[in-house]
Amino acid sequence: MSETSPQLIDGSQLIFYLQRINRLAQKLSGCFDPEAIANCITNGLIENFDCVFARIWLVEADAKSLRLVASSGLSTRTNGEFARVAMGSYKVGKIAQNRVSFLSNNLVEEPWVKDRDWAIANKIQGFAGYPLTVGDRVVGVLAAFSQRAMAAEFLEVLQSLCTTIAVALEMAFKYQQAQQNWQSSAITQVFHQLSLSDQLACLLNSVRITLVGTEQVLPLSVSNIVLQVADVLKPMDCISCKLIYREDTVDLEALISAPGSSQVKLQDTLSTQFKQLKPTFACLGGTLQSQTDSHQKVIQIRLTIPYQASSSPQTSLLSEREQEILTLLAQGLRDRDIAVHLIISESTVKFHINNAVKKLKAQTRFQALYKVMVNGWIE
Repeated sequence: MSETSPQLIDGSQLIFYLQRINRLAQKLSGCFDPEAIANCITNGLIENFDCVFARIWLVEADAKSLRLVASSGLSTRTNGEFARVAMGSYKVGKIAQNRVSFLSNNLVEEPWVKDRDWAIANKIQGFAGYPLTVGDRVVGVLAAFSQRAMAAEFLEVLQSLCTTIAVALEMAFKYQQAQQNWQSSAITQVFHQLSLSDQLACLLNSVRITLVGTEQVLPLSVSNIVLQVADVLKPMDCISCKLIYREDTVDLEALISAPGSSQVKLQDTLSTQFKQLKPTFACLGGTLQSQTDSHQKVIQIRLTIPYQASSSPQTSLLSEREQEILTLLAQGLRDRDIAVHLIISESTVKFHINNAVKKLKAQTRFQALYKVMVNGWIE
């Protein structure tokens, strides 16, 4: 670390610098834009002090590099050679990595200076580089240059200003994250309030959606699998999509443009994507098919999922005993254990389970159990 030569602090000069620093810090009040905060500081250092050049870098989200966001004075460019600095590289990267301030009043003689000719041409003498830290974490780096030796009083108050800057930046980061979380939550909430056909229209916004039949309120598990299939179709050249409500099934039919040259690749992609969804299809008793038309130009997709067209909760279809047995089954009990627990015969347990499977239009007891569990119909 390079140090300035020892100087005695002038009390009146220190007060002068403190007043100016306080006025600059007050401008940050209510600002929640990190780049605006950085620009306010670098501009203030040029306008109110002897600095001829000031810059601020912010640490990137991956904490592996810094991004130049504010530059005032000799250059206002933020897209030049030092626009991105790797952590630990150059003096800026080392200040961030080691959290050590660096001060010099003889910059041109420093061995680490990359462009000595620039420093000489601009008569740069003083340099101050400070890490902007919150606790033990660095959020950025401030660098200031002057054509005269930097006064001890100025360096004293500049260090205090860096603390204020770091806190203001941290608050701005948290505010922006909260805004993003709120917007994401609000968008998600609005999306889930839409009907399934409107949700499909949002996901496949460039595809013509056709609704056939009267739209029903579907179990969440059924809606989710339809939307998952639509999500697979989203990046593809989907020509059209139909959502069809039948008496006891909901179908999703889609056509994907697939010229001969891309036919095999698209089929492989669909096969890979849909393979991950097959366990869910099986649990819900649904089917998913894809086939190529006779002209080898279009791939046809058809998803069929059974559902109960009822406005009342589906648990009303089950008797109290059936719900009781399914609850115990969900807890991992075997048929004979359930029989002992309820003081009934094992054959009676099997009878009630089979009856529940039929009522729920499931193919196996595990499909029935899955349906009631994902929809919260049993505890």
